[in-house]
Amino acid sequence: MKKKSVIQNAAISHIKEHSSIYLFITILFLMGVIFGAIVVNSLSFNQKEDLFYYLSQFFGQVKQGQISADSGMFWQTVSHNIKYIGLIWLLGISIIGLPIILVLLFLKGMVVGFTVGFLVNQMGLGGFLLAIVSIFPQNIIIVPVFILITTLALSLSIKIFRRLFMKQLEKPLKPAIIRYFICLTAAAVFLLAAGALETFLSPHLMKSVVSMASK
Repeated sequence: MKKKSVIQNAAISHIKEHSSIYLFITILFLMGVIFGAIVVNSLSFNQKEDLFYYLSQFFGQVKQGQISADSGMFWQTVSHNIKYIGLIWLLGISIIGLPIILVLLFLKGMVVGFTVGFLVNQMGLGGFLLAIVSIFPQNIIIVPVFILITTLALSLSIKIFRRLFMKQLEKPLKPAIIRYFICLTAAAVFLLAAGALETFLSPHLMKSVVSMASK
């Protein structure tokens, strides 16, 4: 009970200390989502038709059970997400990586927004349901992980900048870097859970929605 209280206090203290960065990162991600949804409307009719054709092919395979969950798909999904946050993590150690970190998070939000916007634009309510079952389960874990790692990366990058150029040496960097590495390891564990949801749960949910929509 005492250990739990210590962890909770540490989490609350962390959020308070970095609240402005969390707010900025969350707004940036949401801007990416909105921009992605807006981009859908800027596509030409032919572009939408081509994308929807490939999407229909995929949904047809899902309905027939041709998209099967296996360990290969699981590790591919997990590997992609870990490489993405790993890149953000590495950029956090370098000062020049700070703007790239923001771009990567914005692009992540844009992909989510574009996917949801396109499904809704082309399929209406059915597309919205498909977006929920295909995107929401894993992203309820992935998005907070990305926001956390991005916040930590920005925070560390700012600390390194202040240490190198503003000579603020009152706090050693080594403990911060160790915590930074521990958080990356914890994030990888959560991404394993997200990969399991995306690989083994989402296809079944999608199959149910596609079957309902075709009736």
